[in-house]
Amino acid sequence: MTLATLAEVLQPALKQGYAVAGLVTLGWEDMRAFVAAAEAEGTPVILQAGPSCRAHTPLPILGKMFRHLAEGASVPVVAHLDHGYTMEECRLALDSGFTSLMFDGSRKPLEQNIAETAAVAKLAHGAGISCEGEIGFVGYSGGENSAGTDPEEAARFARETGVDAMAISVGNVHLQTERDGGLDEARIRAIEAVTEVPLVIHGGSGVPHAQRLKLATTSAICKFNIGTELRMVFGQALRDAVNHDPDRFDRVQILQETHEPLIAAGREVLRGFGAPKTR
Repeated sequence: MTLATLAEVLQPALKQGYAVAGLVTLGWEDMRAFVAAAEAEGTPVILQAGPSCRAHTPLPILGKMFRHLAEGASVPVVAHLDHGYTMEECRLALDSGFTSLMFDGSRKPLEQNIAETAAVAKLAHGAGISCEGEIGFVGYSGGENSAGTDPEEAARFARETGVDAMAISVGNVHLQTERDGGLDEARIRAIEAVTEVPLVIHGGSGVPHAQRLKLATTSAICKFNIGTELRMVFGQALRDAVNHDPDRFDRVQILQETHEPLIAAGREVLRGFGAPKTR
């Protein structure tokens, strides 16, 4: 069994100079492909259940799915709640077997964000699992605008919450389909200078591959969340499978044809963070 906590995979990354991929999942097909990709690369992987995933499948089921995959995997697998918005949701994820809770209080005033994140971190640590929090606000492509992370607030947030990982807003945006820009490296350096907590980039699909690798190997960024670019691969593979034979109607046969493209895309993502092979 290689079920791991977030701290167990991020602390070695911080010390040795690489990052671990937090892969956003939506269902069984991508979950199992991502674990297969991690095994092929010999690297840890963080399976993430975000709000859209949870809207489709209940947390207790997702926890069983993640744990089942981890139990059969040859590499460390983290079962991670992504963007939990309430204590109740985080507690349900804990009870469902998740090994990492990300509480997102980034839309709330600083004092409230610190207090509520600290409460989730206490809950997680009391159960022997990990907690990620967010300071600053990472916006959405075509939606809410970002609010950049203030280094002084980040230092206070890390100190007072006790989180194991801290998501920051440094030019990253959720749901980007293009890699036109890049991250604010000066702001990243200012944040890492005032805290020793592993840093997290949400919206990693919008970050140029060269900058991903550079920051993974030379900064305190230890986790990049990747969702959109892999969802695009899945969508194209599914479209190709459906169009290949319009008379076919068995969804299991159709979905099987997304597996190899997802493994290949997942392996490419995992190779881009400089992680050493674990075996």
